[in-house]
Amino acid sequence: MSDNIIDIKGLNLWYGEKQALYDVSMPVRKNKITALIGPSGCGKSTLLRAINRMNDIIDGCRVTGDVIFHDQNIYSPETDVMALRKKIGMIFQKPNPFPMSIKDNVTYGPKLHGVNDRARLDALVEDCIKHSALWDEVQDRLGTSAMSLSGGQQQRLCIARALSVNPEVILMDEPTSALDPIATNKIEDLAQELKKDYTVVIVTHNMQQASRISDYTGFMYMGKLIEFDKTENIFGNPSEELTERYITGRFG
Repeated sequence: MSDNIIDIKGLNLWYGEKQALYDVSMPVRKNKITALIGPSGCGKSTLLRAINRMNDIIDGCRVTGDVIFHDQNIYSPETDVMALRKKIGMIFQKPNPFPMSIKDNVTYGPKLHGVNDRARLDALVEDCIKHSALWDEVQDRLGTSAMSLSGGQQQRLCIARALSVNPEVILMDEPTSALDPIATNKIEDLAQELKKDYTVVIVTHNMQQASRISDYTGFMYMGKLIEFDKTENIFGNPSEELTERYITGRFG
């Protein structure tokens, strides 16, 4: 049985006339962290958003190829996109908590999906906030506004919110780019904890971050996946000259 939770096969994507992804094929391994690296505008975030159809909200977006999740192509007409995004959650570059209490941020998704039992919701809040390494900092103020939290705390709350609907995959689009080094370390440690129970795909501009926390790395350039391999091979012995030039800083 394959240990791939997602298989991307021959994926092409256009925004209007402009092609943003060219024939991208790669696996996403279950309970591993996969990093996508490459220069700005190379298609990393576009590829990440293609994994849970977040690109659908952009006018003129068109896709060919397959993204296979649970033996189904997520781009087939039968796909329930809301259900898909419940299973494949997204953490954005800038923390985006809802302007409501810490607790209400976490219960928002479950309530939307019909969970109303108070004891169950309370247990869910504690479990998700503990999973996102935030519990010790906020357990005494769950009723206060999420907007009162620091940037790093807000990002961990957004992760707790994503966990509340029981996803299998968590997509992270440069989740630490707006954070200081201490908050960044906490998110990196958290990502490594999360892979025990979830699968993580992270877009990062920070190559040290990719080499520190990921198990697999894909290097992208101009909409193409140049190389995909175990992270130790990408950074220690890349097979493509373009990859080597990028990771050694001899690029451009």
